[in-house]
Amino acid sequence: MRYFDFHTHAFTDELAERAVSGLASTSGIEPATDGTLGGLRKKLAENGIDRALLLPVATKPSQQRTINNWAASVMGGGLYCCGTVHPDAADAAAEVERIKSLGLYGVKFHSEYQGFCPHEERMFPIYEKIEELGLIAVFHGGWDPYSDESIRATPQSFAALAKAFPKLKIVAAHLGGMKLWSDIEKYTAGRFDNLWFDVSVIARFIEDEQLLRIIRMQGADKVLFGSDCPWDDPAHEIAMINRLPLSDREKELIFHINAEKLLGI
Repeated sequence: MRYFDFHTHAFTDELAERAVSGLASTSGIEPATDGTLGGLRKKLAENGIDRALLLPVATKPSQQRTINNWAASVMGGGLYCCGTVHPDAADAAAEVERIKSLGLYGVKFHSEYQGFCPHEERMFPIYEKIEELGLIAVFHGGWDPYSDESIRATPQSFAALAKAFPKLKIVAAHLGGMKLWSDIEKYTAGRFDNLWFDVSVIARFIEDEQLLRIIRMQGADKVLFGSDCPWDDPAHEIAMINRLPLSDREKELIFHINAEKLLGI
């Protein structure tokens, strides 16, 4: 079986130790790598994963250009990258155009770190540009251990976004809403042709029975394997999918085919 990890993170060598140690201290989660690109590639290789998508996040408007330049510079050798924009940046829509020109594959958002809800109208010009350029929009979904108790990226918010932008290719991470499993079943699973879920870092938080039910509702062709490495070891999500009573074809779709189609590779 081939694997494409659709949800990974890494930092520059200069920032990695500080960034990972700070997040680990806040969350209480032991990271699976040292946060560097080298650490990520090593962990992927240990799990037989030959391709992955890197998802950087700008937590300040001033960061987006520097981060996107770095993301473009590290692509290759099986590593694909999204760019990032910050909702409060005056040039966010223009930066989406630059993301496209850099050869990046989409735009990563994190509502809890960036202070917005996915369906807010102030985000619409950014989404319009992403849609126009044929990029994907990747969102954190649901609860996050590194932020406050508020949850902005809910299944209800993704449902409203998918309705407002039916041609926008939306990926909602963490099965579309970490720890909001019942809301996923009620509002999003299987309801939108333009909405994909990834299964990153959910192995420790969801029961197999409910996960299987959501995958059946959503359709295996709209589910992506991901780990959120370094915040989980990809081995956990691989084992989670493998122990479900899915067909070999369904597992192939989840593990790599869906990612290939979505990114056009």
